[in-house]
Amino acid sequence: MLDIKFTPAAAPKPLPDPDTLVFGRTFTDHMFLMNYDAGQGWHDPRVEPYGPLPFELSCMVFHYAQEIFEGMKAYRTPDGKVQLFRPYENASRMNSSCRRMCIPEIPEEDFVQAVKAVVSADKRWVPEKMGTSLYIRPFIIATDSSLGVHASHSYLFAVICCPVGAYYPEGLNPVKIYVEDEDVRAVKGGTGFTKCGGNYAASIRAGERAEEQGYSQVLWLDGVHRKYIEEVGSMNVMFKVGNTIITPELTGSVLPGITRKSCLELMRDWGFSVEERLISARELFDAAQAGSLEEAWGTGTAAVVSPIGLLAQGDTKVEVSGGRIGRLTQRLYDTLTGIQWGTEPDPYGWVEPVE
Repeated sequence: MLDIKFTPAAAPKPLPDPDTLVFGRTFTDHMFLMNYDAGQGWHDPRVEPYGPLPFELSCMVFHYAQEIFEGMKAYRTPDGKVQLFRPYENASRMNSSCRRMCIPEIPEEDFVQAVKAVVSADKRWVPEKMGTSLYIRPFIIATDSSLGVHASHSYLFAVICCPVGAYYPEGLNPVKIYVEDEDVRAVKGGTGFTKCGGNYAASIRAGERAEEQGYSQVLWLDGVHRKYIEEVGSMNVMFKVGNTIITPELTGSVLPGITRKSCLELMRDWGFSVEERLISARELFDAAQAGSLEEAWGTGTAAVVSPIGLLAQGDTKVEVSGGRIGRLTQRLYDTLTGIQWGTEPDPYGWVEPVE
């Protein structure tokens, strides 16, 4: 168990208006920090006032991108309590990213304790309005001052938080998706299954092109055959074809999403036939034209589920679920958000209270 030193902020900041929250712009009073040095291990865990930190311009993270992160949320329940959703899954996934990126792992209990410590210190920042939450960003960066291409000998683990508004302030409206057939997000053997910044940097250009054409996200294809579906934007993706749910299998180039895992567990529990396998874009368009592609949606921490109303590739466009949210998509959203915000029972033991 970590012995966390706490230094309170001298003057707490005013809370932002919950009706005008902008994602990733306003940060809470405190942050969690912990250092790593070769031969010493992880040490000096602390919660201190949020603020800038000094780094050498030769810091390895700036040059060789040895860094990873997680994304999770804290939720305010109707009775005023604060809870996390499956934080040990985030801890496990961060360690998976650590192994791929040659970063020392953090014990899962220590990861969860660190997240709880900063959220507990900033409980007043967890908004009460339904649909709002406190976004939590744990991350690790390499801190050696060196331009040699090798694993760093020192690291910083940090956790920062920001209150965020409802992802769908105007309702759960389906989005338009464009199949990206020029750029690729990741390849098997690379870092696609990790949460590292390079994956997201590589996705920006395609996202910008899609937005210019009036689409919300891109549907990524695999980097070898350029035919199999992998992710949608920065989310996992699922499709209801007839009575079967299909989603890309985790081949090493797809992020193992925690919301993805939760949706699959729910649907299997509800009796749906669920397949994790290779899915070609052609299979989806053929299913749509045959009338069997009934629903499509993305899954992720930020949106929970994001219904897809239109798929496009080149000049081919197909409408999904009449351009409206499907019944199963809505059920998944209602169930997951109900568990997260404490308005529905949690039979799976997914929520973790913050004292």
